[in-house]
Amino acid sequence: MADVHSTFRRQGLVRPRDTRIIAGVCAGLGRRFGLGPWATRLLFILLLMVLPGSQLIVYPILWILMPNEY
Repeated sequence: MADVHSTFRRQGLVRPRDTRIIAGVCAGLGRRFGLGPWATRLLFILLLMVLPGSQLIVYPILWILMPNEY
């Protein structure tokens, strides 16, 4: 698991401590791809409406795999 965490950290996929609401996954993804945390959350909800269910599986997986920001 440490290898996955270090790979995610090198790619800039970390869960920030300051802008998180639940786990910081959307805030971390938004930061990595140049979006604001609220824009990423809105996109997540819109995708949930279009493709129901898949995000509910992906979110907890990313929660586990994305390391905390230092």
